[in-house]
Amino acid sequence: MRILIATGGTGGHIYPALALADAAMKRWKDCEILFVGNADRMESKEIPAHGYRFIGLNASGLVGNVLDKAKAIALMGIAYGKALKIVSQFQPDIAVGFGGYVSAPVMLAAHTKGVKVMIHEQNSIVGTANKLCMKVADAIVICYEKCFEECDASKTRLLGNPRASVVKEKPFDQKYYDTLGLDKNKPLILVVMGSLGSTSVNEAMIQALPKIDKSNQILFVCGKGNYEKISAKMHQDNIRVVEYVNQTALLEKVDCIICRAGATTAAEITAFGIPSILIPSPYVAMNHQFYNASVLVEKKCAFMIEEKDLNADTLFEKVSRIMKNTKLKEEMKENARKAGFVNAVDDMLDWMEELCEEK
Repeated sequence: MRILIATGGTGGHIYPALALADAAMKRWKDCEILFVGNADRMESKEIPAHGYRFIGLNASGLVGNVLDKAKAIALMGIAYGKALKIVSQFQPDIAVGFGGYVSAPVMLAAHTKGVKVMIHEQNSIVGTANKLCMKVADAIVICYEKCFEECDASKTRLLGNPRASVVKEKPFDQKYYDTLGLDKNKPLILVVMGSLGSTSVNEAMIQALPKIDKSNQILFVCGKGNYEKISAKMHQDNIRVVEYVNQTALLEKVDCIICRAGATTAAEITAFGIPSILIPSPYVAMNHQFYNASVLVEKKCAFMIEEKDLNADTLFEKVSRIMKNTKLKEEMKENARKAGFVNAVDDMLDWMEELCEEK
């Protein structure tokens, strides 16, 4: 099996793609995988670091003024020409696009060359790159039912995010848990807002977390560069402040998580059935985190606080509702598990085999 994977821009596109690649390598002993992404974004380092061959292209989003958009279209045309050569040389059995503007010219080139095309949409709102590719795609994988509103149902399947399968397979790391100074006998609340953290969210946490019942322990991941300032203001024994945490090594023991509503995060917390308080980032394309969070709220496995409404009182109220009501917490856990897709990666690989057999 020869697989061409296009992905780029953010971890939300990259990590599901890597999860699929890792699973494909385990399933097919003769599997060959080539990644294509942006030459100057995080995938250019992250993907080779995982041992995969990578080719970089230059692509830009269709944003800004008329001149910016014209430049983006020109770059897309150049990338498409290069992608045609890549497809001809690699001769994949199937091409899989995980979004990011760079994936569009690669999927279009694969289709032009007669290669089966699958696209994966991680969010509840279909991204621009995937919209460009939907008509030529042979298969569309989605993670939210809402996407059926925009996708051709005859070639769309609700299979979920490959990250859910990967994190669910990773065992809980007791040694790592112990190094963080956590007590295995106390409920754990995990607070994490991404690698850089969020100034506004961090300020609300400083005010709200000390109010939470001290029978709970709190692991506050404040983000790079924020440790000194925040740890100086947190003096309670039940609150641990760290810059970074290996989240997947702890999820099995998390009772409640306060986090953003990115696609990867949503996949991980539903895989483990974790009640959540979601604070969607208002700074992402098409406000997709708000819609991701709305879906989980509708499924009754999460609460949402928009950043404009976030303060110590609103946060404390939501945490208390979950942690003081055992029945509600268990219901949210069960609902979260039902919303998860722990078989996502195998289901995608099965469909890829089906598509290749149709040739």
